[in-house]
Amino acid sequence: MNKSKTLAAAAMACVLCTPAAHAIDIDAGDFEVAPAGTNLMLVYYQHAVRKDAYAHGERLPGEPRLRSDIGILRAVHYMKLGPYIVAPQVLLPFGRLDAGADIAALGSQSGVGDLILAAPVWFNQPGAKSQFSIAPYLIAPTGQYGNNKPLSLGENRWKFVLQAGYVQSLTDKFSLDLVADVQWNGKNDDYGAASQTRKQSALYNLQSLLRYKFAPGADLRIGLQRISGGENRVDGSRQLDRQSTTRLQLGGSYFFSPTQQVTVTYGRDLSVENGFKEAHRVNLRFLQVF
Repeated sequence: MNKSKTLAAAAMACVLCTPAAHAIDIDAGDFEVAPAGTNLMLVYYQHAVRKDAYAHGERLPGEPRLRSDIGILRAVHYMKLGPYIVAPQVLLPFGRLDAGADIAALGSQSGVGDLILAAPVWFNQPGAKSQFSIAPYLIAPTGQYGNNKPLSLGENRWKFVLQAGYVQSLTDKFSLDLVADVQWNGKNDDYGAASQTRKQSALYNLQSLLRYKFAPGADLRIGLQRISGGENRVDGSRQLDRQSTTRLQLGGSYFFSPTQQVTVTYGRDLSVENGFKEAHRVNLRFLQVF
């Protein structure tokens, strides 16, 4: 019974870090500005399998499984605002979470996640070798949520993320993306079957991606990500579940027409302090330029 409770707690810590909850992971090139008047429509799909639950850096016994299949619809419009270019956008996550093996009792859940509004601002013009942007995100509690459901795609709380991105062209073929963000979380006052109050400390995210453009419209990329912070409190009681995760990703992208691009990346967790360790994740992205 104690093992089941421990694994269930680890599963819940992992669910809070799924793409439905944290949609601020970037692809290489996201912080390269497009000319004002450009419109983008993007569709994302991510399949991830998590196993090997951890607590305080130690692997827990048992064989839990948590799988997620998450999609995101994203619409972007680039426009001039004084001397700056701004890209207001909306993102809508949706998908399914499935628990299995030792935590199969948690069941599964599908539906729509929390709506995300963003408006990055660039301090340079398109084509600059050095590009810098500040991107605020507001995440609204619009997704499907049930306090009596072990798995939910919505979180029943507001969140605000402030992200900064820097892109540097190193040579004609190599470029480096450096991105950092901090996420502040509102409280969920209907958490769990007892409708407790959940609060979470700030969550920090660092990402670096190196791209090699080996042909016109085509590139290979490698990225490293570090997520830390985000300890939870439930009715004031510390959960001792602070995140400390290191993640690796590899992939590439290709413009198969002047206005259509496909990006494929594969990633996995290298280390995890609390929650599940991702055995693997596959990301697919389709981009249409209007």
